[in-house]
Amino acid sequence: MNNERIFQNCRNPVLPVDIHIPDGEAHVMPDGRVYVYGSWDQHEDTYCSRDYRVVSSADMREWTDHGPSFTSSQVPWLLDPNAPKYPGFDFSKPTPFMIQQAMEAAKAAKEPPQPSPPPPQDMLYAPDCIEKDGKYYLYFCASDQSEGVAVSDSPAGPFSHPVQLACGGIDPAVFVDRDGQAYYYWGQFAAKGAKLKPNMTELDESTIVENLITEQEHFFHEGSSLRRRGDTYYLVFSDMERGRPTSLGYATSKSPLGPFTYRGIIIDNTGCDPASWNNHGSIEEVNGQWYVFYHRSTRGSEYMRRLCVEPIAFLEDGSIPEVEMTSQGAGLPFSTGEHVPAWAACLLSGACRFLPDAPKDGQAREKLSAISPGDTATFKYFSFQTPPTSLHLWCLGSGSVRAYAGDTLLAQGPVSQGETILPLCASATGKQCVRLEFTQSSGLEFQSLRFAD
Repeated sequence: MNNERIFQNCRNPVLPVDIHIPDGEAHVMPDGRVYVYGSWDQHEDTYCSRDYRVVSSADMREWTDHGPSFTSSQVPWLLDPNAPKYPGFDFSKPTPFMIQQAMEAAKAAKEPPQPSPPPPQDMLYAPDCIEKDGKYYLYFCASDQSEGVAVSDSPAGPFSHPVQLACGGIDPAVFVDRDGQAYYYWGQFAAKGAKLKPNMTELDESTIVENLITEQEHFFHEGSSLRRRGDTYYLVFSDMERGRPTSLGYATSKSPLGPFTYRGIIIDNTGCDPASWNNHGSIEEVNGQWYVFYHRSTRGSEYMRRLCVEPIAFLEDGSIPEVEMTSQGAGLPFSTGEHVPAWAACLLSGACRFLPDAPKDGQAREKLSAISPGDTATFKYFSFQTPPTSLHLWCLGSGSVRAYAGDTLLAQGPVSQGETILPLCASATGKQCVRLEFTQSSGLEFQSLRFAD
């Protein structure tokens, strides 16, 4: 395809800084490549956009951005007042979580909180896609809570001929079992599930299961995603057990339509950005290794979210131990001599956040901006085969920095415009978590770092 873009990256975030794809549904398709279907955050003041795009990889290292695959302008029922309307979540009946959030917001606000303006009704929210009998079915939803399916002969699209489904809500998910039966999942605060008819474009409404998983019993917020491993079905979702839906949790069953038992949290993106709010993703086995695909917030916004990946494991009882956010993701730790961009930091504290930087060599970049004394940026992990002797930092503005490997102070000193070289005052070997603490800032912005022999 003429709009394809190929790039090398095996660490987090996966995609170039100018491509914000959250809500990643990952599927290994018949050609052996893993394809990721997600929303596309193109705006800093609202979720998602009017378009989807697809990315894929054969080895989790070289990625292809296949470009736009579907647009809301193709959907005939959006903005059509005479189109069928199917009920989604009734926001006039708040859940306990919604009530708690409203109370906390009112308590923290100096003035009564003002409701956010509603999004445009033709925005496309989180999708999913599956192959059956040589066709690829893209299930999508819009900000008017309508849902539909479009079809393609290619896993990358383009998708066309959309058909409206007889349900309302957000975050569709699709699963085809080993016997060829397809299942559909959707909903917010309480998920629903049903069989799909063989044509893949209609629900078998006689099989609909209400309250498949719920806020009260499973900490379910939104974003269902089903996978099977052995004889166990794993339903992954945005989990609000810790007060906000920043986690991906999961529940298991011996049937694709439940009942499901809550099992715990797979990953939590708290701390990736000062405005981090939600999480949404999936698990998938790629070349014999299972991964969790999730997103992290950036730019001090709930909306500009980026695709990330971490390896996961299964214990003998089928449970998934929680994994941490890392910078290395599906790749190896950073090494001595490697130039590491600021946006590879997986944890931020304070008010600092990533913002666009001037492009370099035609490539989009981000820098760590709005730095105040006491703010930190953490990189997980570095692997030092031999102890480095100096730390090179590239910055704008000026200030002072302390660098730690774990709890050990490695280097400290003033930094200024351009490259600053700080000699190390302690030795570091092996796998290390590196944390930068910014102790002074005069318009300080951090761009990148490198440890040198």
